[in-house]
Amino acid sequence: MLPLDEAFAKVGEGIPVLSFEQQSVSESLGRVLAEDVAARLTQPPTAVSSMDGYAVRSEDVLNQPVTLIRIGESQAGGPFDGAVAAGQCVRIFTGAPMPEGCDAVIMQEDCDVVGDRITMKEVAFKGKFMRRAGLDFNKGDILLKKGQLLNARDIGLLCAMNVPWVKVYRKPRIAILATGDELVMPGESVQESQIISSNSLMIAAMVQAMGGIAINLGIAQDSEESLRETLEGLEGADLLVTSGGVSVGEYDLVRKVLGDEGLNIDFWRIAMKPGKPFMFGHIGNKPAMGLPGNPVSSYITAFLFLRPALRKMQGGAFQQDQPVRAILGADVPANTTRQEYRRAVFSKDLNGRLVATPYDKQDSSMLANLAACEGFIIRPINSPALKAGEQTDVIYVADSHLSI
Repeated sequence: MLPLDEAFAKVGEGIPVLSFEQQSVSESLGRVLAEDVAARLTQPPTAVSSMDGYAVRSEDVLNQPVTLIRIGESQAGGPFDGAVAAGQCVRIFTGAPMPEGCDAVIMQEDCDVVGDRITMKEVAFKGKFMRRAGLDFNKGDILLKKGQLLNARDIGLLCAMNVPWVKVYRKPRIAILATGDELVMPGESVQESQIISSNSLMIAAMVQAMGGIAINLGIAQDSEESLRETLEGLEGADLLVTSGGVSVGEYDLVRKVLGDEGLNIDFWRIAMKPGKPFMFGHIGNKPAMGLPGNPVSSYITAFLFLRPALRKMQGGAFQQDQPVRAILGADVPANTTRQEYRRAVFSKDLNGRLVATPYDKQDSSMLANLAACEGFIIRPINSPALKAGEQTDVIYVADSHLSI
């Protein structure tokens, strides 16, 4: 069995970074920038008011009350064209350009209006309720960096920068193949000897959440002919993921059939629990991952290997989540020769410390507690038994390319 660290390194080295494409900003949520993006204008382009009120010369309103004569109006779409002299003011609205000669705004709530005679009941100072030109950013400023994952706020910023298109890494196209005579699709009638195929749709959902495009090749039966026929849909994919058929067994044909198709296997067993029968290799220059058939094993191997692979393909780093320390909420037994990931739920104790409580049952076929778990307790190889209250490393499962 290959040590887990070596398996991470081999997969990281074997995953390519994809090319980039031009994408409309309106369709760029969850995409990764392939180049820095600079502002195409200064924002605001000129000094503007931050309040509805009256634009004044601050030197005219050093004391209050003082009465000025209104000589015009400035709106966001219709600025005042003239210049303001001593004893004068201009009606102004939020976002409107400051008139020439004015350097402050008195809020309308602090003014008495009688015709064009405006009495100011508050004093002014230079810059009061005024946004200077370039307060937000200046033309040419690099505001978004290569490798940045775009969230909803970034989309708004790009629009304000007057950037309609961006270069982003292409979405990875991931072909997903389930294998096994025993598998049927959700909603089909199920015989006693059959199992609902959950892995392929679960992995497809992970691919989509991480910014990829899932190509579901369907279920291949346990025969070479069925496998070869299903694999015809591999054309155009950037990576193949299979579920099942990589362990030792009479009907486990995936490795053999893929080998005939040119698969070069880097490794196919790792020192991890659950998930020992994990395969990685290449078909030509196309990476291929073989996940175990048990649902929990399939998910955890995808979480640890496919997820960072998707990040790297989109210009990010192939890296594992950094563990955090937590207090055990229940005893855990000693571990053996494979690093273990135990499903757990998290809470806080009275002192605000993170508490990780493992499920009693950790069978790799149990999807219910996988769906309910919030993360994994990491148990290193040959680690001793721990009692409730002792510390351990944990990782969270929450992750997605879509963010507001």
